[in-house]
Amino acid sequence: MISDVLRIMSEAAGSRVSLDLRERGKPAWSSATSHPMVRQIGEGTLPHEIFRRYFEQNVLYLADYCRAIGLIIGKAPDLASASVLSRFLGQIVGTEIPANLAFLARLGGSAEKAEDPASMLPATYAYTRHLLYTCAQGTCAEGLAAVLPCQWSYGELARPLMASPPADPVYADWGALFGNDDYEALVEETTGLLDRVADRRADAMQRLSFVFDTSTRYEVQFWDMAYGVPASGGMPSGKESG
Repeated sequence: MISDVLRIMSEAAGSRVSLDLRERGKPAWSSATSHPMVRQIGEGTLPHEIFRRYFEQNVLYLADYCRAIGLIIGKAPDLASASVLSRFLGQIVGTEIPANLAFLARLGGSAEKAEDPASMLPATYAYTRHLLYTCAQGTCAEGLAAVLPCQWSYGELARPLMASPPADPVYADWGALFGNDDYEALVEETTGLLDRVADRRADAMQRLSFVFDTSTRYEVQFWDMAYGVPASGGMPSGKESG
């Protein structure tokens, strides 16, 4: 019911801000969703030790991602917004973090290391500091623009894995975590919330675009970090990374 209200209100307001932000940052978005590591996951050819390194960093990332979402909840303009954001937070705390720890165990990793902040690599640290600063200092819309590239891009890159699951069950199960209808519905709610609360004036949209694109670029850097080396074509040319 709440999601229907948000959808109707956002559609009534005109074009979708979320889609506009994604289009403005299309080069970085394409790099994140078609990263060589993502393609190897889909093919089932990524070495397990690389995926293990990803989870070791992602558990640390998700802990701060939760804190960032919590900061946005504190700025929710109404109960409907708080409800959407609370479900978003519940997905991370109740589903994704336990799943990441379970994947890490399947790959022979150490949960203790994955929960030690001293193990955080520079790309993870920079990305999470960007999220925490933006969500603490910015508006509700700016906070959403910061956290949505992670949630949204994972849903997009996982859908093809559901159509043709990798033979390796680790990669197939990981794709199923994000490529399902419930996850897609939650992304629709959170992007719809951004559409509703965003200030559409030019200067505000410029700020939202900067925040959204910065997070998307950090997504690419996170994949590069997990992959072990910067992937060829990973970051769009002509701009500084991060």
